[in-house]
Amino acid sequence: MLITKKKLFKPLQKKRKEKVKSVNVHSKWKIIRILLTASYLMLGWIFFTVNLAPFSLFLGLTLSFAVAFFTYDLFIEKEEAARRSLLPRIYLLILYPLVLLTKVYLASFKMIIPVISGQSNPRVVHFRTRLKSELARVVLANSITLTPGTLTLDLDNDHLIVHWLDAKTIHSHYAARLIKGHFESWLKRIWM
Repeated sequence: MLITKKKLFKPLQKKRKEKVKSVNVHSKWKIIRILLTASYLMLGWIFFTVNLAPFSLFLGLTLSFAVAFFTYDLFIEKEEAARRSLLPRIYLLILYPLVLLTKVYLASFKMIIPVISGQSNPRVVHFRTRLKSELARVVLANSITLTPGTLTLDLDNDHLIVHWLDAKTIHSHYAARLIKGHFESWLKRIWM
């Protein structure tokens, strides 16, 4: 049985193709991370300068890309880029502040009686979140802090420590449902 050169080098050719393919995917994600970082920086530039003159936009775009090229690793980790957690669903993101304001408004009325009567039941509660995006977790922690009667003390990966002024339970799963409310489900839909 004769072994031809084709059969002998076929596995090596496959490995080379796979290696080239993985390098292409890595390069693609690098470009995407640079573009996302530059776009976020450009939005920040427009927000802070409040100037839409062509020179200002050109300068902002140039500086955004220069900063993004050197610092995209600091802004967007590889794991974050792999998930679609960096591109929120805009229409839900626009509605989220309305949901947050509604919850803050309702919670302020619920907190009037315990604060005035002095019959609060303060507790520190530990629970986890199911959110995968780091940005969504930070927004959840800040939303909990903005809600009257709760204060996020620590956020460590998916673990939250919250001070609850008028605790209804010490059971972590039930407390998580009461504290997170609809915030987590909204944020999960926004950041997938």
